[in-house]
Amino acid sequence: METVKILSIENATHDVVHLKTEKPADIEYAPGQAVDVALNSAGMENELRAFTITSLPTEPFLEFYIKIYSEHDGVTKQIAKLKKNDTLLIGDVFGDIQYKGVGVFIAGGAGITPFIAIFKDLVSQNKVGNNKLIFANKTSQDIIEGDYFHQHLGKNFINVLSMERKDGFMNGHVSESLIKSQMTSKGLYYYLCGPPPMMDEVLNHLEVLGIKKSKIIIEQF
Repeated sequence: METVKILSIENATHDVVHLKTEKPADIEYAPGQAVDVALNSAGMENELRAFTITSLPTEPFLEFYIKIYSEHDGVTKQIAKLKKNDTLLIGDVFGDIQYKGVGVFIAGGAGITPFIAIFKDLVSQNKVGNNKLIFANKTSQDIIEGDYFHQHLGKNFINVLSMERKDGFMNGHVSESLIKSQMTSKGLYYYLCGPPPMMDEVLNHLEVLGIKKSKIIIEQF
């Protein structure tokens, strides 16, 4: 584990913090991968939590979007109390989600974080193309970096809200018919990241739609 100083910490939504830290000199990762993080305090050094790195490998800092579970007196609740110049411990890099080619990205809540990194990489290379993003949340207040995705994806950014009805947003859950409506060409990849119950449901939809497992890139959060 390496010790890194917090460069900035601010609220991204009502229960997500946007955090930037120093970058260990020897760290290597691909957009979409995660890293183990721990609090740099007595008794907490081995309480590892996995968070996606949302900064690009070329950037001089590490960036994270971390959902805070304030109802539990755990790691994320303590992270929310940290300030600039406090320190964290950074461990090993891992993760299965990496960009393979044009496709449909399906995210639930904080499961958007690998896709923030991947889309930032595509934007930097001017290769966003016809990639699509279906983003499921409870309400519009839960959407992480919605303005960024609207700017770079336009009509290819589809929001689904399960607990709010609002103009311009779909209501309900990610359905088989919604996924089918985005299957505009053959050979697309399907990138999934979100809570396990949602991912199980989406995987069932993809199976019914005849999508091969080799075309599904998944990370369970």
